[in-house]
Amino acid sequence: MSIVTLLPFIVLIGAMFLMTRSAKKKQQAAAQMRNEMQPGTGVRTIGGMYATVKEIGDETVLLEVAPGVHAVYAKNAIGAVLEDSEYNRIVHGDDESDSDAVVPDDASSLTEAAEATEGTETAKAADTDDAAAKADLTKKDAADAATEGQKDGKAEGETDAK
Repeated sequence: MSIVTLLPFIVLIGAMFLMTRSAKKKQQAAAQMRNEMQPGTGVRTIGGMYATVKEIGDETVLLEVAPGVHAVYAKNAIGAVLEDSEYNRIVHGDDESDSDAVVPDDASSLTEAAEATEGTETAKAADTDDAAAKADLTKKDAADAATEGQKDGKAEGETDAK
């Protein structure tokens, strides 16, 4: 046998080795992530549900999916263990960047913007009224057109050609 005939088999075996090696690394990383879970940790299941870990068993996890609602999941169903800040941002809508924003004590910033746009809305309304007044009143509605077409006893589109 020559090396040329063995080369495809060698490449195939090498590729399979690399694929199984990377798959094993991913499985080990996922198992390590699941082992780092603790009660109170926020998680995302492989189905996309966000929950809080309540209890951890050998093969199962008790998750609180809503206040007072608990469900038992297999540990393998946990897709990601989330940091507290990420979990709160996703589930509760907490955004840490908004905490530094200055909130005015009154609604003056809202009324100033409304007064500025009020003048442009009045101008737009006047333009709309002018456009309605210039509407083409010579157009016939569909019922009048159908009635007019039927006066000669032929349906619309029919001709005298025989």
